[in-house]
Amino acid sequence: MTFTSLIIFAAVYFVAVATPGPGVAALVARVLGQGLEGVAPFIAGYFVADMVWLMLAATGLAVVAQTFAGVFVAIKFAGTAYLLYLAWRMATAPLALAYAPPPASRGWRAFLTSLSLTLGNPKVMVFFLSIMPLVVDVRTLTLPALLEIGAVCGVVIFLTLALYALAANRARAFLSSTRAMKFVHRAAGGLMAGAAVAVAAR
Repeated sequence: MTFTSLIIFAAVYFVAVATPGPGVAALVARVLGQGLEGVAPFIAGYFVADMVWLMLAATGLAVVAQTFAGVFVAIKFAGTAYLLYLAWRMATAPLALAYAPPPASRGWRAFLTSLSLTLGNPKVMVFFLSIMPLVVDVRTLTLPALLEIGAVCGVVIFLTLALYALAANRARAFLSSTRAMKFVHRAAGGLMAGAAVAVAAR
């Protein structure tokens, strides 16, 4: 791919990632309720899921993705159920535990949570199977070009979501009182529950 083509793709992909949706809402809710612990694997799950959809689009397997749509629906609802569970734990944390919420999921659990959420997120499916082919000619993609696109995706998604996470953590730091933290936990739980419902309803 030419440098210009990569820049155009990066711009379109950035808009898709930065546009608030269930994924961004889940990330912000997580950070507001539990801080930055486990955020790196959480973001990594988004990236790997995007790479799965990129490979499906690039290798002409959109038909396969549609044929096995039921599998992705099951993944979507599994991720939704777990997000609802996390939302409930955040929202019902006792006032005395406002400074010590339930431990944030880390490592593989954090990774698998965002992976399942993203694999079942219609917004991601639409981007890679419908919008990306308008910017990139997937019929002529070579392996080097595919690797270049993957690298661009990695830089864009990690930087964009890291900025969201840092902004949410900064907002969380301002709300240091017990009462404020209780409100934050409930608001974060509501936001995460809303993200789960948004994914399930699409």
